[in-house]
Amino acid sequence: MARYTGADCKRCRREKQKLFLKGAKCESAKCPIEIRPYPPGEHGRGRTKDSEYLLQKREKQKAARIYGVLEKQFRGYFNEANRQQGKTGENLLRILETRLDNVVYRAGFAKSRDHARQLVKHGHIALNGRKTDIPSARVSVNDIVEVRESSRNLTPFQVAAAEAGEKTVPAWLEAIPSKLRILVHSMPERQVIDTQVQEQLIVELYSK
Repeated sequence: MARYTGADCKRCRREKQKLFLKGAKCESAKCPIEIRPYPPGEHGRGRTKDSEYLLQKREKQKAARIYGVLEKQFRGYFNEANRQQGKTGENLLRILETRLDNVVYRAGFAKSRDHARQLVKHGHIALNGRKTDIPSARVSVNDIVEVRESSRNLTPFQVAAAEAGEKTVPAWLEAIPSKLRILVHSMPERQVIDTQVQEQLIVELYSK
């Protein structure tokens, strides 16, 4: 599967805000956006006012980068969200939030979504008792996500259990660090999704 392999910190600088793509580094003074809070490139500090289209484009790019999704897959998610009842923008965020890699990250079992994606792809995560190595797999209400028995002694999961409580877990999930288990109690509503994007701009971009 295709994935972005460039510098994550440049993506944060391009969006002029932290996207929290590098885990602990994003919280430290070493975060590049703290040192150079302007877009990368020769003309990064000389940009003029953005057009309406560019604002919409940037908002789409921001959401895709936060969740680690490339253009083709992101457009597929939008088309799915558009077919569902309710607000398209909120449906889109709900689809992105219920990805398995995001659930592992949100529960505090990984330092970043990239880290969570790696843990899933390496076969350390089970969904409803079955090994699942597809990061884009989606969870549903009453699903159980857990670290497989054979992987529970690995350092990342021991650290996650030891640091339980340091990360706020969204209300729609319940993390049980002692069992390295995540319970999905409901689907996430917009008010509990803390992703800082204006989803309506994304809808306007794709609706042209």
